[in-house]
Amino acid sequence: MALDTEIKGQLGQYLELLESDVVFKASLGEDENSGKVSAFLQEIAGMSDKIAFENATLTRTPSFTITRPETESGITFAGLPLGHEFTSFILALLQVGGRAPKVDDSIIKRIKAIDKELHFETYVSLTCHNCPDVVQALNIMSVLNPKISHVMIEGGMFKDEIEAKKIMAVPTVFLNGEEFASGRMTIEQLIDKAAGPTSADAFSDKDIFDVLVVGGGPAGNSAAIYAARKGINTGMVVETYGGQVMDTVGIENMIGTPYTEGPKLMAQVEAHVNQYKVDIMKGQRAKSIRKNDLIEVELENGAVLKAKTAILTVGAHWRNVNVPGEEEFRTKGVTNCPHCDGPLFAGKDVAVIGGGNSGIEAAIDLAGLAKHVYVLEFLPELKADQVLQDRVHALKNVTVITNVATKAITGTDQVEAISYMDRTTNEEHTIALEGVFVQIGLVPNTAWLKDSGVVLNERGEVIVDNHGSTNLEGVFAAGDCTNSAYKQIIISMGAGATAALGAFDHLIRQ
Repeated sequence: MALDTEIKGQLGQYLELLESDVVFKASLGEDENSGKVSAFLQEIAGMSDKIAFENATLTRTPSFTITRPETESGITFAGLPLGHEFTSFILALLQVGGRAPKVDDSIIKRIKAIDKELHFETYVSLTCHNCPDVVQALNIMSVLNPKISHVMIEGGMFKDEIEAKKIMAVPTVFLNGEEFASGRMTIEQLIDKAAGPTSADAFSDKDIFDVLVVGGGPAGNSAAIYAARKGINTGMVVETYGGQVMDTVGIENMIGTPYTEGPKLMAQVEAHVNQYKVDIMKGQRAKSIRKNDLIEVELENGAVLKAKTAILTVGAHWRNVNVPGEEEFRTKGVTNCPHCDGPLFAGKDVAVIGGGNSGIEAAIDLAGLAKHVYVLEFLPELKADQVLQDRVHALKNVTVITNVATKAITGTDQVEAISYMDRTTNEEHTIALEGVFVQIGLVPNTAWLKDSGVVLNERGEVIVDNHGSTNLEGVFAAGDCTNSAYKQIIISMGAGATAALGAFDHLIRQ
């Protein structure tokens, strides 16, 4: 295959960074897919005298391992690592070739300390923007620890495996042959799940923070930057860096940036935060917050962090439709992300629950892949922008059904049907299908605050004033977890800055 001229030029610059010789050990057959993989590897090998190509026998065909001549790396790609996974391929090539992975020393120590055999397999689709995070994390673990190996499996070339294992969401990770995890996970979360969580003792030497930000989305990062620029001791407790934005593919309303994507934006934001002295504690979930002489934030692992002020920026998560079968069939046909999981439903009938912008955008996206898309909306009319309604009504393989209540999602091992009630006639109907995409809005991540003394409104949102202050002295909040009128990235960033300035003003007046 011929790589795009621009991509080939960029690739050439990366290949100059190789510090050691590497080998592509490829398991290939006579089939068309093997031909594509062979051409891909041969073209890249021809671009650097540090890359060699060898035939090998591996578990899957076509597949290839990136390794050094004298050692085995444990990194294998089954299929073509293109699309979103091309970056995973480049990083694996550089890391096997001697470039150190860009992770904290504490993470490196934890990975090297793992003393058991871990064989990971990750099933991906090339359109999934969450998959590379998992693939790259597991590749790093494989580079750093010889007891760990990882195979990325591209679902398009291994459809039989996808069907046999009933994989209906990506990324799906297997560990030592058993299903291990599904969905986006950070390297910290993967290590915690595979080897156990970070001990509370690891946090015992933390100083008292002037500002402790809880959350790692747009609001939290903005708050951390504004606080750190004041020269005060700033910390961040982050469960999943980037938050809900990591599930957003196209962003066209970030002022000054006509188009970007969620993961790209948050990578730029993280790089910005890293320019300042911010203690970022990743993979940590806050369990409770209390106000004594200082503000104390307890983590799930039992560690207690103390701060003079705290800023809550914990964001929101997808709202569930709360019908029988929804949780039972999650990742077995029930999902939220059309961009990630849509390709797994090519040629199949699916439903989208929700007629707002996100629901109609999902229906339009899925219409290009699925056999038929049914949109179920509770209200008598769609809530999406008119331009989106016009587009969806023009699609011949989309049926919009309004004024209905979803009753149940049914199946055996995976989704087989959805039932709904017509709210006008009270008649119940059932549609045979294989996928359900739930798109009915967000719920603030504030359940852990219910006994904290922080006042929430009837929707569970933290009530703040125009300085970002909550009712608890020294506790501020910002972003989608608050009662802000609009939930937008740029508004969350502004609210994070407001809360940080409010916290600083509180500090200097004490």
